Amino acid sequence: MRLVLATANPGKVAELVDLLGGFEVVPRPEGLPEPVEDGATLLDNARIKARAVCAATREAAVADDTGLEVDALDGRPGVTTARYGGIPRLLDELRGVEVRSARWRTVALVVHPDGREVVAEGTCEGSITVAPRGAGGFGYDPVFVPLDGDGRAFSEMTRAEKNAVSHRGHAFRALAAQLRTG
Repeated sequence: MRLVLATANPGKVAELVDLLGGFEVVPRPEGLPEPVEDGATLLDNARIKARAVCAATREAAVADDTGLEVDALDGRPGVTTARYGGIPRLLDELRGVEVRSARWRTVALVVHPDGREVVAEGTCEGSITVAPRGAGGFGYDPVFVPLDGDGRAFSEMTRAEKNAVSHRGHAFRALAAQLRTG
């Protein structure tokens, strides 16, 4: 099965190519504008992106939306993570907070040209560090330490190590399994 990626984020593209092994994964066509992610939920935003790419290419498109839910911030930034303000804002809002539990939540979605959808979700429990660590990864990887790991932040792991425990890894492995059986 051929899947067109809705993301243009190079770090995410590399992860998805690894996670969707066994499928022909092609990049989003150049020049395709970014759709406005104005959905109320992660599923809404994943659907907006996948439908836009599917409509433009007339091929099955895969998208995801991911949110970081920080308990001390009442679940924020959540669905607005991409527009939240990054690591500096997060660490500023958590200054002086001792309990820094958080989770990543990913909704992955494939939209087929006939309108069929396949959806999967993945989560990763962890905590937010007091300062960025490591040089790898992207986004909030330098400040997120997964509970299922060995105490390292995502940015201190290889891509394979991160994919083994991450929210995106869980979501896309579940999505791939559904695509293979359905």
